[in-house]
Amino acid sequence: MPTSAAADVVAQQLGIPCFETPTGWKFFGNLLDAGRITLCGEESFGTGSNHIREKDGLWAVLFWLNILASRREPVDQIMAEHWSRFGRHYYSRHDYEAIASDAAHGLYDRVKGMLPTLVGQGFAGRSIATADDFAYTDPVDGSLTSGQGLRLLLDDGSRVVLRLSGTGTQGATLRVYLESYVPSNGNLAQDPQQALGALISAIDGLAEIKARTGMDRPTVIT
Repeated sequence: MPTSAAADVVAQQLGIPCFETPTGWKFFGNLLDAGRITLCGEESFGTGSNHIREKDGLWAVLFWLNILASRREPVDQIMAEHWSRFGRHYYSRHDYEAIASDAAHGLYDRVKGMLPTLVGQGFAGRSIATADDFAYTDPVDGSLTSGQGLRLLLDDGSRVVLRLSGTGTQGATLRVYLESYVPSNGNLAQDPQQALGALISAIDGLAEIKARTGMDRPTVIT
């Protein structure tokens, strides 16, 4: 769920089954063991397959090398062709680290309580189509995993997800996942942070991130 939705668009257009799971390799493992998937991706940008069950970056490197060897084209050309066919998902994760636990939970719980009222409201020049606290029913064993992140899914395929983690000695970490979808006939050559600017401003206004955390900018941007 926290990874980019770019794979979802490709799967839909190619008619390939696609599953949105919470963070955690146990969810992938069930699908892999059942033969339901052959490729999976994790929040930390690790990938795996039905023959390598780990998020080791070496597998991703080998996967890309295989693509380059087969196509004999540079990465930028491959990506440009991909975007021209499927559109581009400008994606980034903003981490606000070491927030006081009370402030972090207050922010998160406030947004969670607002979710039922957000559908249909304007947001960053779009409209909120879905606002929920992500829950996942495993199609293999039927188990339910809830409370996995607050999602704002917009009517143009863009989205914002909030997740809260850690309550250690340094406080909590708020992770904000931002994704702006631009169709194939749109501007595909933007700087990601600029392309995400409206979403960044809108979620700060809605969640009051700066006001409640006292932080002018994220600790880490990936």
